[in-house]
Amino acid sequence: MLGDKSVLKVGSNEMELVDFRIFKQERGQTYEGIYGVNVAKVREIIRLPKLTELPGVPDYVEGIFDLRGIVIPVIDLAKWMGVSIPENLNIKPRIIISEFNNILIGFIVHEAKRIRRINWKDIEPASFSAGTGGIMDKSKITGVTRIENDDVLLILDLESVVQDLGFYSPDVDAEYEIERFSGLAMIIDDSGTARKITKEAMEKMGFKVIEAIDGEDAIDKLEDLYGLYGANVYKELKIIICDVEMPKMDGFHFAAKTKDDSRFTKIPIVFNSSISDHFSNIRGNEAGGEAYLVKFDANMFFKEVSRVVKAHLKD
Repeated sequence: MLGDKSVLKVGSNEMELVDFRIFKQERGQTYEGIYGVNVAKVREIIRLPKLTELPGVPDYVEGIFDLRGIVIPVIDLAKWMGVSIPENLNIKPRIIISEFNNILIGFIVHEAKRIRRINWKDIEPASFSAGTGGIMDKSKITGVTRIENDDVLLILDLESVVQDLGFYSPDVDAEYEIERFSGLAMIIDDSGTARKITKEAMEKMGFKVIEAIDGEDAIDKLEDLYGLYGANVYKELKIIICDVEMPKMDGFHFAAKTKDDSRFTKIPIVFNSSISDHFSNIRGNEAGGEAYLVKFDANMFFKEVSRVVKAHLKD
């Protein structure tokens, strides 16, 4: 087990990553790929157990196993990434058991090295730059950061595996009891797909949506809104829907800064994240959020947003 994940100070704009390695063979040589995943999404790291194969699944699904009464599907990350594994590789693979969107899934890695603490300001979106070798599909990467020896660590978008397998398919078009409102809503998320899903949900509720790609971008847009509406900005902007994991400035740091600014402190913030551990819920509350939602239960989303906005309108 990884122990207590609540040690990071709220608003510090830092994250902790599990640093793991995938070895690849390219042009007859072996290279060490350096990757990371947020500690908040990691339940535990174990040795590779005996797996039960499943018929009719993609080749990167190695099988399933029972973990204390829970059946866990296991993904071979090298196969999912399209990496050619060197022959006669002398390693003892590990499985990273991750939880996001309330789903447990195991990922086979070649080595699990250490836990790193990194500031979100040092993480850049995957655009791709020198050092990545140009062999990775950037849609599988959420960010890049430099570590010692000027090596590049790639932060993998493991949630896209869940989407690839069809485990996570939010349906905002289903019939729900939806209350309607007027005014503005801001959505902050570095994922274009997540912004699209959330925007559709907010527009169904009657809001006009302003989009931001990270905390820094959101602060710039809040300043623009204050320039338009002055002290009445909280009456126009009814709610902010904020992701947690974002390059440059994460959601908790954004919320702490916003709630500490007398111009914006009355604007309610709802965190909407794939991180489903208990500690993130607590940290969201400490940062000043009015609610913490796990992506993406549409029915719960509509209910909580309605509750928060109605409470805001009463103030």
